[in-house]
Amino acid sequence: MNSPLKIQIVRQPGVQLPRYMTEHAAGMDIHAAAAEDIIIKPGERALVGTGLFVAIPPGYEAQVRPRSGLAIRNGITLLNSPGTIDADYRGEIKIIMINHGRDDFMVKSGDRLAQMIIAPVVRCVWEEKQELDDSQRGSGGFGHTGK
Repeated sequence: MNSPLKIQIVRQPGVQLPRYMTEHAAGMDIHAAAAEDIIIKPGERALVGTGLFVAIPPGYEAQVRPRSGLAIRNGITLLNSPGTIDADYRGEIKIIMINHGRDDFMVKSGDRLAQMIIAPVVRCVWEEKQELDDSQRGSGGFGHTGK
């Protein structure tokens, strides 16, 4: 997709357009848009707004994923990850954060909280069968191949 993606921003101090932080980054960092600081205590979760509203073209989705730095340093990750934003959704993008760390985590407006990836969507048509073709693996799963 080389055409511009339509975006509307409800501005809060410090909030920026999503942006790629390096030349070859797959995900764009997205920021918090909070009227006041949000404290997420250990074991708790919070829904954090971004102030972003997007119009994703049909045939694409946005995926919202955790930032690895927040995960390793603070034990902060996202629930429902990756979160999917469908092409027909027009509401604010919000992030479901959880604190798996030992300390309170403070979210301030403008903080980089997650990354967003725009990806093509493949839709299938189901064909119901009474039996499926055999495969070498069969029904083996959950560690069936060993360590």
